Amino acid sequence: MTRKKPVQTRDKAMTRQRLIAAVGSLLAREGFKGMGVNAVAREAGVDKVLIYRYFGGLPGLIAAFGKEGDFWPSTLELAGGDIKRFAALSPEKQLKVFSHQFIQGLRKRPVTIRIMAWEMVEANELTRELESVREQGILSFFQMFFSFGKNDPDFQTCIMLVGAAISYLLIRSGHIDVYGGIGLETDSDWQRIESGIHRIIQGLLETQKTG
Repeated sequence: MTRKKPVQTRDKAMTRQRLIAAVGSLLAREGFKGMGVNAVAREAGVDKVLIYRYFGGLPGLIAAFGKEGDFWPSTLELAGGDIKRFAALSPEKQLKVFSHQFIQGLRKRPVTIRIMAWEMVEANELTRELESVREQGILSFFQMFFSFGKNDPDFQTCIMLVGAAISYLLIRSGHIDVYGGIGLETDSDWQRIESGIHRIIQGLLETQKTG
């Protein structure tokens, strides 16, 4: 009787990465309607049984893509590359760094932006997996650093609205070059948007001081 060779750790890791990369490619190209076990396996060039073996199924693979596939900026990236230095900044500078890193982090992830666009029209179990990754990442970051606003629910709401505006403009930038007279294409366009965000941040923090 021929014994099956044990799966090598390296081969398993490479196969996992191929499957995770295949998810990103499919989502960017076809959206969630084109997402299925057979489609992902075909895109990765592997047997679909490996999706169940390594991830427990398609939802688990989608979650792994969200956490391991460079889908979302990490805490280190959002903090500007130095968490200790970021923690020592004033609240105003922290929010400015965060908003800048958030914008730049998503701008360099066009696949993520396209996926976010698909999510707006294709809500399902798979979109919820990626929504959970984003929510957990942002909430964890805020709990770690932004204690100055945790007792003011309106402050958190305002910051969330700024983040929603950034996300919306980034999604729209994939289809239009100008929104409300403001460019969405070049670095200088986004610098102008950041300047507007910084003014909003200053206003929010002033209300914190006087409230």
